[in-house]
Amino acid sequence: MRLTPIRCVSSTCLGALLSVLGLSAGNAWAGGILIYEAGQEGNGLANAGAAALATDPSVLMSNPAGITQLAGTQISANAQVILGDLSFSRDSNNQFDGNEGGNALQWLPGASFFISHQLDERSAVGFGTYGNFGLALDYDDDWAGRYFTQEAAVIGVSFQPTIAHRFTDQLSVGVGPRIVYGYYRTEVAINNNLLGLLDRPDGQLEYKDTDVGTGVNLGVLYTVDERTQVGLAYTSKVKLEFKDSPDVRNVSNPIINAALRRLDVDTLELDMTIPQTVLLSVAHQLDPQWKLLGSLGWQDWSDFGQIGVEVDADAVGVDRTVDRQYKDTWHASLGAQYQATPKWRWNMGLGYDSSAVDDEDRTVDNPMGETWRLATGINYQVEKGLDLHMAYTLVWLGDMDDEQTKARSGTTLSGTYRNSALHILGGGATWRF
Repeated sequence: MRLTPIRCVSSTCLGALLSVLGLSAGNAWAGGILIYEAGQEGNGLANAGAAALATDPSVLMSNPAGITQLAGTQISANAQVILGDLSFSRDSNNQFDGNEGGNALQWLPGASFFISHQLDERSAVGFGTYGNFGLALDYDDDWAGRYFTQEAAVIGVSFQPTIAHRFTDQLSVGVGPRIVYGYYRTEVAINNNLLGLLDRPDGQLEYKDTDVGTGVNLGVLYTVDERTQVGLAYTSKVKLEFKDSPDVRNVSNPIINAALRRLDVDTLELDMTIPQTVLLSVAHQLDPQWKLLGSLGWQDWSDFGQIGVEVDADAVGVDRTVDRQYKDTWHASLGAQYQATPKWRWNMGLGYDSSAVDDEDRTVDNPMGETWRLATGINYQVEKGLDLHMAYTLVWLGDMDDEQTKARSGTTLSGTYRNSALHILGGGATWRF
């Protein structure tokens, strides 16, 4: 997801408002961290084989063509929680006062629901609702980076009807129109301390809104032989437009107040885009117990480099920076399923995602980097028509340096996020009729 430069709404250019207020509008951990996990059994595979493995209706999220492989009517209901460990530590180059912000990424619950129905031997329909993007940051209000961000949240829920058809015994094609409900919120402190000569309490800016965007998921599934399947899936970009009035409170800096009076702003509009992706997956049945899985993926982040504004005001004027230098990201994963008994299946996977930003371009409102995924999970067949599953994924980001400088004041925020990680726990059930 990205935030474009601010557009002019009403009679004024709203970018000037953000320049004066010092708003840094980030996208809360969207960038190079695509959330593949949505509570389904595939959580335990680190996305390995996601577009080629059709064991339950959740496959429509990764590859709509996969539901042609599912017999009868199947329902999958899942829940998960994302626990974070993201703590900023200042270093000797830091020039802002305040604390270190605490753990900025606490926890985020999620749920998903999928259903598929076989129309005949070749056609199937399905529906899924799931959240596979968006996290949230919540720093202490008086932390050192409060003039860059205090809170930022992006929550997205997708609704996807799906239809798929098997054109030959080997080739299936599926399409899933996608409706995304998005929620965005950001909060940032406003520096009332004019030229560093006075000691006034900070002001506050809060902005939040919701929107609905549309896109499409397309997929092809090809059966090479009775042991090997290859899947290729494409998801289009989805554009969300947030448009609301910012809530500005307790501003006593005369420069900011004068600018607000001049601008007479009614509405602030931010555009956010979920980028297009491509995923290629392979699933190979090695023997009756072992199935090997792999995936390669691409996410189109380079088109969305200008994702926000980071600004700064002084007695002379204002300055604004919008280009975050985003670049395309790549995904690779390997995994395996071990059918220990007719009832027990063990999943395992290892995945890697490159970073959408270089180290020198990292920001505290979106402190992302390259990620490693280590995942495992189990599936238990309670009876012929009911499976239960649980999974755990460690998303490891490690140490991430961050250094940001206000263009006019020259004040620098500097430090490191040490041993950064996400822990994703999920589970659910699949019923087959």
